[in-house]
Amino acid sequence: MRTVFWDYDRHLMRMIDQRLLPFETVVPDYETHEEVAEAIREMVVRGAPAIGAAAAFGMVLAAQQSRATDRLALLRDLEEAARRLEAARPTAVNLAWAVRRQLRVATNEELETADDVRAALLAEAQRLADEDVALNRRMGYYGAELIADGDTILHHCNTGALATVDWGTALGVIFAAHEQGKRIHVLVDETRPRLQGARLTAWELKERGIPFDLIADNAAGHFMRRGDVNIVLVGSDRTAANGDVANKIGTYQLGVLAKENGVPFYPVVPTSTIDLDLPTGDLIPIEERSMDEVLRVIETGIAPLGITARNPAFDVTPHRYVTGIVTEAGIVYPPFEKNLRAAVAHAREIKWESEK
Repeated sequence: MRTVFWDYDRHLMRMIDQRLLPFETVVPDYETHEEVAEAIREMVVRGAPAIGAAAAFGMVLAAQQSRATDRLALLRDLEEAARRLEAARPTAVNLAWAVRRQLRVATNEELETADDVRAALLAEAQRLADEDVALNRRMGYYGAELIADGDTILHHCNTGALATVDWGTALGVIFAAHEQGKRIHVLVDETRPRLQGARLTAWELKERGIPFDLIADNAAGHFMRRGDVNIVLVGSDRTAANGDVANKIGTYQLGVLAKENGVPFYPVVPTSTIDLDLPTGDLIPIEERSMDEVLRVIETGIAPLGITARNPAFDVTPHRYVTGIVTEAGIVYPPFEKNLRAAVAHAREIKWESEK
């Protein structure tokens, strides 16, 4: 089952509710773009590629909801839906990328009627989802070249099938190495405060039979200093043109620790997550979530009543800590400003060829 998918029989979108894993698997229906925006905001779905696919299908739902009978009226409704969806989570660039991709489809003047636009939006959302799976697999096998037999990999947050439409980004590299028969071991950061590592990554690795140990976030430096880590793999929710990487909170400290201890540090990043219009990571908006996520763990309070907490969802790792960036166009090394731009251009050519 894909993380996000369209139910063609019932004309609605379905998504795995990741808040309930690994204890319960629930796949709710979504019939309106407002429901999709709320699901993104509340982290029913998370991971930049999965959020992008959800937003693309959310635009399909917005078109279905609209009572417009002509193209221009439908476009006005879609622009309003786009604003609502884009506001759901500001850091993940795939969200805005997918919404704008759908708006480009909707403004195609070759589409004569509102129903033509509706059909084209569904086809484009499905194309985006299918591309995500193919690109993730391509990234996985590029990244697997970095993994040697016997390696121990440190992984942060969740970047597997649950963070994408299917397969995964950084976890996809681990899956590919495992498929190749390499004997690997994974150290899984628990990833406070929402425990995506403990709940989701551990579940995905266990399902695939890949050996791993769950560790506390603040144990990573200990294992690196002992020489127990061969490579660090992380994802990215937005990558700036200079190679600065915004990812789940706690990624920055891993980058610093990796450089200090001589451990290669590789984000695994679909080119849709690279924002060439953003010169540095200092300009990436950082979402701050409810303090309750820090003060409680799975509905159980862990701190004195009445205190406050800070809860940034992401941090930015400066490019000087990044060894290289794995993309579907290959592994990109410094200078990132030049080579990321070339990778994005090459990836567009690959997609065009595959669509032919």
